[in-house]
Amino acid sequence: MRAPDWLTARPVAHRGLHDAARGIIENMPAAAEAAIAGNFTIECDIQLTADGEAMVHHDDALGRLTEGSGALLTKTAAELKSVRFKDTDERMMSLGDLCALVAGRVPLLVEVKSHFDGDRNLVKRMAEVLGSYSGPVVGMSFDPDQVLALREVIPRLHRGITAQRTYDDQYWAKLTPAQRDSMLYLRHGFRTEPHFVAYWVNQLPAAAPWIARNLFGCPLLAWTVRTPEQRAKAARYADQMIFEGFTPGT
Repeated sequence: MRAPDWLTARPVAHRGLHDAARGIIENMPAAAEAAIAGNFTIECDIQLTADGEAMVHHDDALGRLTEGSGALLTKTAAELKSVRFKDTDERMMSLGDLCALVAGRVPLLVEVKSHFDGDRNLVKRMAEVLGSYSGPVVGMSFDPDQVLALREVIPRLHRGITAQRTYDDQYWAKLTPAQRDSMLYLRHGFRTEPHFVAYWVNQLPAAAPWIARNLFGCPLLAWTVRTPEQRAKAARYADQMIFEGFTPGT
């Protein structure tokens, strides 16, 4: 099963086409609407709630962009849907809300956020939501176990791995050495069988995504492109970019 052609046909708006200067915050409804207006694919993140819902949010806790505090895993979907983004009247969406808003007008690239604990409930809920959605959509994750869950729970869905060359910064300190080692060099590929790769633009070129792209036919997306230099690198080494901070074509 090859990745769909639409995956690389248009630039991908990272967490929607957000612009804090205009009061449009990442992953909120207005960011999705702006991406639709620009005809860009929407990349978004989903997190699991205490009652098993998939909410559209990057962080696993409230407070950076929203009112309130506390881990999303400790709150219900109803509680989170009442949470406002700071200095806006907009509230957090579920994946179902996002699908209803987009309604197939542009593709969706859904990143499954992970606590690296083997829990598949988020992918199971994603499968339930997407079961009644007819628009173009793919899934991906940094966590190979979640990519494997996508393969096993939603085999009809094209899936990708989000990756980088090294995992030695503070963000990854929560992982065990074995978990970090399993993510290196896309060595899980024969188990997870991704249809595409999303790779950190700052670490391109790299051998593993080159092999995936040129030997196994996996389209390569470069994330997250913000500067002209990164855009040039993405154009040279990847098939498409996941961007933020500017609007391609303007």
